[in-house]
Amino acid sequence: MSLVVDNVSKEYPTRGTEPLSVLRNACLTADRGDAVAVMGPSGSGKSTLLHILGTLDRPTSGKVALDGTDPFGLPEAQLAQFRNARIGFVFQEHHLLPQCSVLENVLIPTLVSKTTNPAETEAYARQLLDRVGLAGRLDHRPAELSGGERQRVAVARALVLKPTLLLADEPTGNLDRTNAQSVGAMLLELHKQERTVLVVVTHSADLAKLFPRRFEMNDGTLQPA
Repeated sequence: MSLVVDNVSKEYPTRGTEPLSVLRNACLTADRGDAVAVMGPSGSGKSTLLHILGTLDRPTSGKVALDGTDPFGLPEAQLAQFRNARIGFVFQEHHLLPQCSVLENVLIPTLVSKTTNPAETEAYARQLLDRVGLAGRLDHRPAELSGGERQRVAVARALVLKPTLLLADEPTGNLDRTNAQSVGAMLLELHKQERTVLVVVTHSADLAKLFPRRFEMNDGTLQPA
């Protein structure tokens, strides 16, 4: 399996005698081409799980492996390189740099990559932007785009280094229904073409029903839906 999550738990210390448990023995396996939606109420542990999968937070116990590597066993500098190369992120807020063009925003992850060819990655970035319908907007700034277009740029940026794992946190949460449907369908289509492991956290039942695998997070416990 490309992604293995084995009994992952996360606790935070409190002023009391008992720590705050936000994730309890989560287990999940997925291979390239798998698409997983995780639903659940706010505060149930969904974002904590996503942050651990993305190596932005460390589990208190349990193991995570991506392509056979335990990222939390890597030195910090290597972990940063691993995260940049193997994991793509799409957030509810697009986090585009306002001073940069669409193409420049997509290329940002390549600036710290030590293994990419600049000419090849720019060509691939242009191809991705064509595939998300923005071939004619390469020189535009984010302020000149609609919300749906900005999120399309964010999806292209997440895929530009051809990651194994693509993580999306409420990727349609700030979009109207029409744009949400369009971006959701595009995200799944690109994921299939690139054969990533796609894990999406969402409140949207409309988005979740598009996924072949669905999970519910309740009070820190992950269960198949």
